Amino acid sequence: MPNADSAATRYQAVANGVFCIETGLYRDGLAACYLIRERDRLAFIDTGTTHSVPGLLGVINDLGLTPANVDYVIPTHVHLDHAGGAGALIAACPNATLVTHPKGAPHLIDPAKLSAGASAVYGEDAFARDFGALKPVPEARVIAADDGQTFDLAGRQLSFIHTPGHANHHGCIFDEGSGGLFTGDTFGISYREFDTAAGPWLFAPTTPVAFDPDAWLQSLDRMLTLEPLAAFLTHYCRIDTPPQQVDQLRRSIRDLAAIALEHADAPRPARKDHIKDAISAHLIADARTHGCRLDEPRMHELLAVDLELNAQGLEVWLQRREKRGR
Repeated sequence: MPNADSAATRYQAVANGVFCIETGLYRDGLAACYLIRERDRLAFIDTGTTHSVPGLLGVINDLGLTPANVDYVIPTHVHLDHAGGAGALIAACPNATLVTHPKGAPHLIDPAKLSAGASAVYGEDAFARDFGALKPVPEARVIAADDGQTFDLAGRQLSFIHTPGHANHHGCIFDEGSGGLFTGDTFGISYREFDTAAGPWLFAPTTPVAFDPDAWLQSLDRMLTLEPLAAFLTHYCRIDTPPQQVDQLRRSIRDLAAIALEHADAPRPARKDHIKDAISAHLIADARTHGCRLDEPRMHELLAVDLELNAQGLEVWLQRREKRGR
């Protein structure tokens, strides 16, 4: 499929009227967003960060269109690698409506808490460097999407499906034009560097703060009832035959939850570091079992961000369980 370069932004066609756009977070091949084109109308699924937005506008220009052709901006959830650029992109696209989960919408209308929470996770300097300032989205331009609500893109139907588990405000978008499901983080992470003869390798992102393994497994079951031909992952790009891949992800969700529970009685604050060591060893071993031949330092390099965030998220999950008396 064709590749292009626009305003230093790489993108490629990955399905009928679907473009995968590199958002430039941390390294190439880590985070993407998507642009759907139907005739002269456009919809973005996820946005990358504020820093990503000039590149997204450059892709529109490359396609011979303008920001006025954008009808929808649809973040799957409000984590900043998915929605950090939503406000800036909406501001640049005068006809666009932002569509997101009802629990996420208030954080994009007023991103103060989102900024504070992300600064606490990443650190203030890293937050500013990697994500930039968050621009609020005017409330009048926001639709808090009902479960199953559909949106028309020049006759092409996009359906917003509530899919909690990775986050309680997560939604996936089914595109009837491609038969694909835009999965944000709900169909896991699958970096192309880990592909082997056995196919893509998937694992679960347990990022703070709302990991819920039971809800996640139920969301996967529901997603498969749509019979998607492909899953379009934010991390990273297209994988085919989701029904054949999903058991990897189910196992990863269960395994990571079990690792956290094994360390539940470890003293804090060292507990998070123990969890990180355990999930690092687990994921490296799992990738090896899948046939990955990368050397271990390279594997750790590619997984560094996820290992830290997964450990933080599992620690938060344990704390929530303790507060509930479980």
